Amino acid sequence: MTVGFPPAEGHGAATGRRALRRSGGGWAFVVGLLCAALAFAVLQPGTAAAQTASFANTKMPKADPNKKMLVTADELVYDYEHDKISAVGNVQIYYDGSTLEAKRVTFDRKANTLRAEGDVLLKQPDGKILTANTMQLTEDFRDGFLESLRVDTPDKTHFAATRADRTDGNITVFQNGVYTACEPCKDHPEKPVLWQIKAARIIHNQNEQMIYYKDATLEFFGLPFAYFPYFSSPDPTVKRKTGFLMPEFYNNSMLGIGAGVPFFWNIAPDRDLTFDPLYFSKQGLLAKGEWRQRLIDGSYNIRAAGIQQQDIEQFAGLPGYRENRGMVQSSGNFVINSQWQWGWDGTLTSDRTFLRDYGLIGAAETEKISQAYLTGQGDRSFFDVRGMYFLGLSVTDNQDLIPVVGTFNYNYVFGNPIFGGEAGVKVNFNSVSRTEADFVGTSAATSWVGGATGIPPGSCLLSNPNPTQCLLRGAPGDYQRLSGEFYWKKTLTDAAGQMWTPFASARVDVAHANISALPTNYTDGPTLAGQNVLQSGNDDLIRAMPVIGLDYRYPFISVENWGTQTIEPRAQLIIRPNETSIGKFPNEDAQSLVFDDANLFSVSKYSGWDRVEGGSRLNVGVTYTAALNGAGVISAVVGQSYSLFGKNSFAYGDMANTGLESGLETSTSDYVARFSYSPTNNLEFISRFRFDEENYTLQRLELEGRTSIDRLSLSATYGRYEPQPLLGYYQEREGVLTTASYKLTDVWSVSGGIRYNIAQASIDMTTAAITYADDCFTLALTYLSDYSINGPNNGPNNTVMLTIGLRTLGETKVKSAIGSSTQ
Repeated sequence: MTVGFPPAEGHGAATGRRALRRSGGGWAFVVGLLCAALAFAVLQPGTAAAQTASFANTKMPKADPNKKMLVTADELVYDYEHDKISAVGNVQIYYDGSTLEAKRVTFDRKANTLRAEGDVLLKQPDGKILTANTMQLTEDFRDGFLESLRVDTPDKTHFAATRADRTDGNITVFQNGVYTACEPCKDHPEKPVLWQIKAARIIHNQNEQMIYYKDATLEFFGLPFAYFPYFSSPDPTVKRKTGFLMPEFYNNSMLGIGAGVPFFWNIAPDRDLTFDPLYFSKQGLLAKGEWRQRLIDGSYNIRAAGIQQQDIEQFAGLPGYRENRGMVQSSGNFVINSQWQWGWDGTLTSDRTFLRDYGLIGAAETEKISQAYLTGQGDRSFFDVRGMYFLGLSVTDNQDLIPVVGTFNYNYVFGNPIFGGEAGVKVNFNSVSRTEADFVGTSAATSWVGGATGIPPGSCLLSNPNPTQCLLRGAPGDYQRLSGEFYWKKTLTDAAGQMWTPFASARVDVAHANISALPTNYTDGPTLAGQNVLQSGNDDLIRAMPVIGLDYRYPFISVENWGTQTIEPRAQLIIRPNETSIGKFPNEDAQSLVFDDANLFSVSKYSGWDRVEGGSRLNVGVTYTAALNGAGVISAVVGQSYSLFGKNSFAYGDMANTGLESGLETSTSDYVARFSYSPTNNLEFISRFRFDEENYTLQRLELEGRTSIDRLSLSATYGRYEPQPLLGYYQEREGVLTTASYKLTDVWSVSGGIRYNIAQASIDMTTAAITYADDCFTLALTYLSDYSINGPNNGPNNTVMLTIGLRTLGETKVKSAIGSSTQ
């Protein structure tokens, strides 16, 4: 029924279950109760990682006199003498999506206060639930208190206090407060949660948007773990707030014990600054920081670090043997429009091992690339231009051997068919500049395999080598090349199901090289058959390569009672002239040549533009696929390539001997094959082979298996490769890499990996990790031992890292180098 409010005089009672709908009047004050309660409901602590806080910005809504409110209670009591109105017994108040429940709600019109008593429950539209024994507020909501308060939020954070007092309209003090982002155990809710923070007093200053904790203790499973006499965090309405972040801890034999507490400065909504000093017991203070700024069309950052080392003798004989060390890094990315963007990424250091020595890079990083770029992406086109500087980070890197590179790539596919087929253009420009020649030994007698002396492993030890002793992997001087290619192709299928794909292309290369002086023995000494030695001096090149060809496939499909099988023979005929000027110009981007099933039918099998395949060739192969009913899928490929007439490009090596000993250098190539079997979607075996075309000896073998069964994931890769001394691989290479992970429970998991060098009978990489992760807590202990980057005394890099994360409060890391590592 609808009941109006009587005059405020005398006293009396209305009994029975009553429902009231009213706007304005005295009961509009109850609306304010719901609004004011919000001020308490959102006061769970914020994250200590101020710049990554993720709480929603909740504002206190104002009472709207036009909103309708429904009040139900067992009894309404009017005390005209004391000017009070009370709803008694199973009180429920509904307003604008919020619900207030209590045993009794009393409005004192003289004192302008409202008091809710007995199992007070407030449900808000955003999902927050507030419970208390007693709630009392003044009419202007500036002052008030709540007893036995508890707040539960939709993002599974929980807050409780014995009492909360609000004064001066903006300061709320919680007595004996408890906060956690963990859910209680469903089966045993009486058990302590995984972690929680208890504080004697928690003070929320609404004007400062800060929460202060006094006499706080961090508990795990109800047991004290750490005590903090005082700490603070932004309140949940803040996404970014000036303040201290979680501490960091390090341990290193060269640096000593290190610790630091980062400080975040929220300068403005679009910019901030992080000070992250670290003090090391042996080397002193490492000052570092990061500036970040977001602009209308993008963002950029600047990082810097520097130290005046106190004990440089720890780095005796290493690049870090200096007093002052430091670095500056910057990156940025800006959007021009929906198709274009530009940016940069740059690193400057005092020495090549500073980043690694002070743990400013990942353990597996071997280089830093500084670059500036401009890229564009259209519906049928791609544009990319960039300049790159490669900074070697290893103890053995020689920066004079590492080039500075500029590249330009443009691809375009015509929208309208040309002669009924697909046509397009490709453009590539490459500029390389290097100070010194990068020679690699081709035998154990001419190669350095260590690292402690600062000589890169594999480097040629001879001061005046000839091409039979050392390869030239990088040419000294300057080299520029511009290449353009037009291509066309069209696939036709006849009535018998045969697929015919004629294709054609035309490519032109224009280049200039200014090669610095090379050793006399290299230019005039003995060479091997097929070698083309790079000469010093200035030279120009114009090279053209027209191509026509036909690709033929004829798939045969058979449906049997056990499944479906497909056999597809394929032949590819390529007609073109000989490659010209082999070896006259540096080969910088086409040195990686692996002949296998992946490039068997490539028109040009070189990996880059500096070489172009010439001579006519026939590529043939057969693909077999069988889909077995209930037993998985089998696939296999076997093929061979034939040099028909003209000059076989792969029989003529360049400065890096690319093509020689590749399996393609003879008129009839080696056999390549691949076999794979997937019995289920979660299990797969893959094998790749290359057999000598004369005696069928195995030249290259790769075996790979991977599976995921319930909680277990496994992978293993085995590789064996015959020596290729003309390419700088003078020993057999053989090894196994295995990785595994197992989910012990829904929250615990273990993982690890081992790389075993069979040829050297040693383990050269080991990883192991154990991880705990649930909705409120993460813990990870990781170990890495890696010989791929030489540390002092040619030892491994051994690193242990412990990561602890508390949801909404942040993450801290403890990192320690052990053994001979420089990390």
